[in-house]
Amino acid sequence: MNRDNVADLIAFITIAQERSFTRAAGRLGVSQSALSHALSRLERRLGVRLLTRSTRSVSPTDAGERLLATVEPRFQEVDAALERVSEFRDKPAGTIRLTAGEHAVNAVLWPRLQYFAKDYPDIRLEIIADNGFVDIVAQRYDAGVRLGEQLAKDMVAVRIGPDWRMAIVGAPGYLEGRKQPSSPQDLTEHVCINLRLPTYGGNYAWEFEHGGRRLNVRVDGQLSFSSSNHILSAALVGSGLACVPEDIVTPYVKAGQLIHVLEDWMPTFDGYHLYYPSRRQTSPAFSRLIEALRYRPS
Repeated sequence: MNRDNVADLIAFITIAQERSFTRAAGRLGVSQSALSHALSRLERRLGVRLLTRSTRSVSPTDAGERLLATVEPRFQEVDAALERVSEFRDKPAGTIRLTAGEHAVNAVLWPRLQYFAKDYPDIRLEIIADNGFVDIVAQRYDAGVRLGEQLAKDMVAVRIGPDWRMAIVGAPGYLEGRKQPSSPQDLTEHVCINLRLPTYGGNYAWEFEHGGRRLNVRVDGQLSFSSSNHILSAALVGSGLACVPEDIVTPYVKAGQLIHVLEDWMPTFDGYHLYYPSRRQTSPAFSRLIEALRYRPS
């Protein structure tokens, strides 16, 4: 294949994936002008327009979609083949991109990957904390981390953490003079600190289970955050009740800085799972990552 064709196709694929000349240029390490020239050469050579450009976005035309569907998997196969060649190296190498929620990163990923990174210095790790649902294929992640019950059917899932619970807590100063809730319905009488979910553009509905009955409750309050750590900070200064992962509040409960409420109503969630496309060819680096993260109950 002509070398120019390869370079121009890579430029086209990257722009189509990123939907932006700016982001594509940054990813490839070239100027936007060079990228634009590469795309124009390819379009002239093929005699068709491949991308529709506007002031705010870039999207493939019908011809561009057809070409992308044909050539993108081929380049992915080449990338996978190059990764497999690294089996012949003394040490696994390459870049692994992961996406996970903030709690999963803090509670499961980083406690193990800090040692993994030291053991495999030739493996680069990109860990993006995102509490929304991410299409790992479209966003070019190697794997994601979510609760087991939320995995798609075409994904391979590897359990990496134990079951866990949320906890509703409040500072003694906030609860003083207020009646503690005895059921989720009582939360309407309380100021609650919300978790904002970027994927849905709304707040997390607090989840409860009692006597085999599940219940979701929308709470209200002055404050909303996209981070459990920020919610915890607000609860510690008495801004209201917070619903956060139990493990992050346990030290504060033991110290008397926070008080548990509605403990008997809190359900248990399936542990976190690492998930990745079933068709993915696992490289030596990725295989070692899986083994480092795999949950082994004591």
